[in-house]
Amino acid sequence: MHDSYDYGLWGMVVFNVLLFGAFVVGFLRPKKKYEWRSLGVFAAFIVALFTEMYGFPLTIYVLISFFGSSSELLNPFDHVNGHLLGTLIGAPTWLKLGICLIGGVIMLWGLMIMRQGWKQIHEARGALVTEGIYRRIRHPQYSGLFLITLGMLIQWPTLLTLLMWPILMYAYYRLARREEQVLEAQFGEAYREYRRKVPAFIPSGGTHQGRPPDSEPPADRREQKLKGVTE
Repeated sequence: MHDSYDYGLWGMVVFNVLLFGAFVVGFLRPKKKYEWRSLGVFAAFIVALFTEMYGFPLTIYVLISFFGSSSELLNPFDHVNGHLLGTLIGAPTWLKLGICLIGGVIMLWGLMIMRQGWKQIHEARGALVTEGIYRRIRHPQYSGLFLITLGMLIQWPTLLTLLMWPILMYAYYRLARREEQVLEAQFGEAYREYRRKVPAFIPSGGTHQGRPPDSEPPADRREQKLKGVTE
């Protein structure tokens, strides 16, 4: 017999999906159809995550079917045992909570990166942004999104989200490439030079210095961001 069943909290599922969904929409501001498609992959990811975190623990049921009543899965429906990175190695509660904290720190880091990228784009009013965080990476808002979802996986890994995460990464990689075509058409050689010097998502050892030539704002603010995300 299992001592507790800490799931079936569908109100928490809805609350967290709406909270994280509103946050990402607020920073990425999708407008075009292909932007909404990429956001749809993220939406599916967080629905799958929070459904298992608070609603129906599918992954735990699957693991029980394989491991039965092994010691690592005693009382599997106690919520703290949903932190599977610790549970599957038989970690004590404090270590499971520590792993959860690490995931939370990574999520906060991603949030800060997304906020900084959005702030600089908003203040640029259509200019090509190459200073601040954009001196290190071209797509900080997507890098921040990757970190947020990675933190979620560390906190609460599930079979579905582990399968969906690479798809999510690829969807935003393709979106970034598509946006870069727009930026190259808009800013020309200035953007090509910037792209040659600055990595897309993961900073390198060096730091790009200065502003590319001829990068003053053409009046069209809308697509250096393309929804609030530049790059």
